[in-house]
Amino acid sequence: MSIRLVKAPLDIVFSLSSKDIKSFEQEFERAAHNEDDPISSWLKLAKAKGETAESDPVLLNLLVELHRKVDNIERIIKNEDSPKLLLDSKAKIESIGFEYIKLEDDFFDEGSVYYIRVDVPVHPRHEMSMFVKAQSKNLVKILKISEQDEKEWAAFMVSRERIMIRSQKEKA
Repeated sequence: MSIRLVKAPLDIVFSLSSKDIKSFEQEFERAAHNEDDPISSWLKLAKAKGETAESDPVLLNLLVELHRKVDNIERIIKNEDSPKLLLDSKAKIESIGFEYIKLEDDFFDEGSVYYIRVDVPVHPRHEMSMFVKAQSKNLVKILKISEQDEKEWAAFMVSRERIMIRSQKEKA
């Protein structure tokens, strides 16, 4: 089995999924449907009506993200925000692939399924929630990831690949 991995120094937190599968599934679903907030609904409606045709899409996107951050701060201040579940372990990722994640050290029990969150530097920056299955003590295969996170994960992986290729060209 040949797995293509690229270096990607990221942080990961994880727990054995059987520990509290129902709570992990609920958190995963909440994260997967993150786009269903009031500002997103307004933006979709405005786009459908053609009200954003003359707007700068980048500026509009940044403004929407700023609004989301203010909403999030407001929820935290009002103590309305349900905190993310505490996961048992944290580690450093060595490399990633489209379907795989390899850690720097051995943490996993082969064959076990884990719920993980990975802090990925994409815009907007957020933690991606996933369910993974351990292939070895330090390698997992992604089993379940939201559609949007999957696209962002693939884009991040490709950008890391480009960095690696440029680095190799500079050394040659």
